[in-house]
Amino acid sequence: MKDEVIHVIGAGLAGCEAAWQIARQGIKVRLFEMKPHKKTPAHHSDTYAELVCSNSLRSDRLENAVGLLKEELRLLGSLIMHCADKTRVPAGGALAVDRHGFSRMVTEAIESHPLIEVIHEEVTSLSHDNITVVATGPLTSEPLAQIIRQMLGMESLFFFDAAAPIVRADTINMDRVFRASRYGRGDADYINCPMTQEEYLAFYDALIHAETVELKDFEDDRIFEGCMPIESMAKRGLDTMRFGPLKPVGLIDPRTGREPWAVVQLRQDNAAGSLYNMVGFQTRLKWGEQKRVFSMIPGLENAEFERYGVMHRNTFIHSPKHLDAAYRLKSRPNIFFAGQITGVEGYIESTASGMVAGLNAARQLKGLKDLIFPACTAIGALAHYVSNPANTHFQPMNATFGIMEPLGTRMRDKKEKYRKMAERALGMIQEYVRLQE
Repeated sequence: MKDEVIHVIGAGLAGCEAAWQIARQGIKVRLFEMKPHKKTPAHHSDTYAELVCSNSLRSDRLENAVGLLKEELRLLGSLIMHCADKTRVPAGGALAVDRHGFSRMVTEAIESHPLIEVIHEEVTSLSHDNITVVATGPLTSEPLAQIIRQMLGMESLFFFDAAAPIVRADTINMDRVFRASRYGRGDADYINCPMTQEEYLAFYDALIHAETVELKDFEDDRIFEGCMPIESMAKRGLDTMRFGPLKPVGLIDPRTGREPWAVVQLRQDNAAGSLYNMVGFQTRLKWGEQKRVFSMIPGLENAEFERYGVMHRNTFIHSPKHLDAAYRLKSRPNIFFAGQITGVEGYIESTASGMVAGLNAARQLKGLKDLIFPACTAIGALAHYVSNPANTHFQPMNATFGIMEPLGTRMRDKKEKYRKMAERALGMIQEYVRLQE
């Protein structure tokens, strides 16, 4: 190598985590970020680790695989988890953050680190000399995307992702809604918009007939299930939404003493509580249609939208063919990939890939053996999933217990099984941390 500096391309969650972990090993980092000079269609701010979709990092419970993944990252000294915990907002059993406060905190940590140099320019080629972590996300700029396509000898793989609208809290009609968390978890953290059967049917009819933004190459089978547009979900059947984001189960309207027919939940989006995210309402409706149709929801009759929902195309590589479990490119060992471009899906999953790629990039520079986390950990299971050549029909994946190494014994109680799997995983991570001390 010409110099002992590792390049990281992209200051999203994965890139910032990778840069942080490399710097923690005492190695200099050049972090390339094209903002503010150039932004993707999904980005709006100049700060790093921007949350372009929801402000929720999903469940924080160990019985949920992404909750386990968060705890593993905390134990391993994750920058992203530290900032998320410091900027969290009420969200029941989930970890949600003040969107802008979180990004600002990550940005300040990165820019103040003495071993991290941030270079604000677009990268259009990949170095043959420096170890490089490519963490450009699912919206990689076209010049670099073309280089990656040529290097891997492949056509782009992609799916469509979406973001939900955000409404201003002071425009919500509080006389029509009630505060509660499902099953009483949390301190009434959500604003709930209850619907009668008649209101739901009218909303459903308007939603499935509303005008959408036509996207080039749009295909229903290229929608990532975890971010399905609400109108696409509705078209799957009359009650699909009622068994999904609009399910009323575990929510009692205090005015009637009963579960509503359907419920639209609003989750706090910033620390001040002035903005609320429409949970599960990713959409590709035209903005005027969003205003018209979503105003039919009880409590949102006069709601003002801070941001309308948007949809964008995400690119990812066929990782099982090209990457190993260190997120290293098999054909060019000085290059690592991290984040959603690898096919991990979700904020925390992207963070985990950035951590593994960053740690292994640092170890490679030092001449050390790869750090491959076992598949019985959530962080290791994701790495094994994206690098498993048997995944010939590869699709983006969230952290799930289903991709983790199973327990040796069968257990009927699912919660108990997941608790045991979580205990085993955390024990492994704690042992690794102990050995580093």
